[in-house]
Amino acid sequence: MGYTLIGAVRSRALRVLWTLEELGLDYEHIDAAPHSEAIRRVSPAGKVPVLVADGVALSDSVAIMTYLADRHGALGFAPGTIARAQQDSLTNLILDEFDAALWTAARHSFVLPEEHRLPAIKDSLQWEFARSQGHMVSRMDADGPFLMGDTLTIADILLAHCCGWAANAKFPILEPRLKDHMAMMRARPSYARALNR
Repeated sequence: MGYTLIGAVRSRALRVLWTLEELGLDYEHIDAAPHSEAIRRVSPAGKVPVLVADGVALSDSVAIMTYLADRHGALGFAPGTIARAQQDSLTNLILDEFDAALWTAARHSFVLPEEHRLPAIKDSLQWEFARSQGHMVSRMDADGPFLMGDTLTIADILLAHCCGWAANAKFPILEPRLKDHMAMMRARPSYARALNR
């Protein structure tokens, strides 16, 4: 079983790199920008990241993370269990309320052609992002340290990645619990290894 991850470290590829490192897997990394020739060879849409696993190109960062966690029996709960449904619910909450707001802000900052950007939308997105933080904290396990107690899941990696993205985009992290979670996750050796690929 061989893995090749294609995508720039400063993109959603980081969350997959982090997952690979957390799982202790061997893989090749091709640092490629969106729409580059390297990515278009395996993904006509030009989106990163793409994981090539056993000769098959898999796209979409959370789908890749889920596949890796399930295949290697770590970073999550068994499919079909209540705990897994709760984990998937948290993952979808992060995608809906954190990732979506941050991606929309990025699109209107530098991704879309300038004539299609609406810079004022960022005020609304920052308000929404701030409100979503309280919702997220209310869903976190009270005893921690991870979102679901003592078990590190891909949802923890996803949340920490989104919080780091938010800090870079100047979307304030207002909830102390989220700041603590991000700091704890970024202190993990797997994060440093992924960041330095």
